[in-house]
Amino acid sequence: MIILAKVRQDAWSHEDDLLLAETVLRHIREGSTQLNAFEEVGDKLNRTSAACGFRWNAEVRQRYEQAVSIAKRQRKERKRKISTQQNHLNHSFHSENKKAQQTIEKAFINHTTVSDVKPVEVQELNLNQVIQYLRTVKKEMEETDRSQKSIEKVEQERDHLHNENEKLQKEIKHLEKQLETVQADYQAFLQIMDRARKMVVFQDQEDPTTPTFRMEKNGNLEQVAR
Repeated sequence: MIILAKVRQDAWSHEDDLLLAETVLRHIREGSTQLNAFEEVGDKLNRTSAACGFRWNAEVRQRYEQAVSIAKRQRKERKRKISTQQNHLNHSFHSENKKAQQTIEKAFINHTTVSDVKPVEVQELNLNQVIQYLRTVKKEMEETDRSQKSIEKVEQERDHLHNENEKLQKEIKHLEKQLETVQADYQAFLQIMDRARKMVVFQDQEDPTTPTFRMEKNGNLEQVAR
């Protein structure tokens, strides 16, 4: 008789883990956040983003530590390249703009019209590329802003937990001091009771005729006959 092993419906397969790792690494390289990666994987695997994040942090990440480091370096290089391209684009735009302005000013000085001036040979900019580039920059800034807010939220939670921990530590110390005081009082009480007991025994041995009293129900003392 062949017994088939039961497989949990929510179990993660090797393909699921691989998809999760590839997606997270891609988002890191592109400057996105891991939260976006978890949401993308969740949509593909019909899981919650929280479940994907837990799986990544608990099981998958430790197998891809080196790949994560490489992806972060690639993200840094990508940002540096975009910044360099933006600076170059701005420089070229201002430079060519200045040349065109100088040409127009020269035309007016020579009492000529702009149509008489030979156009300056400049590198033509593709408007669609500029728009696409600006959209990319905007998206990067939005991702950075969301990441900063997430970091600030985590830092606030950390500070709150730190304050709670300090408060609990102070309460523990206070309770420990109270316990020490109670224990000291208890020990002193035991010593007093022991001395009182010894004194009673000693008096009984020294004077057998010493009267003994007991408390009545109404609260009065009466002597007990020996």
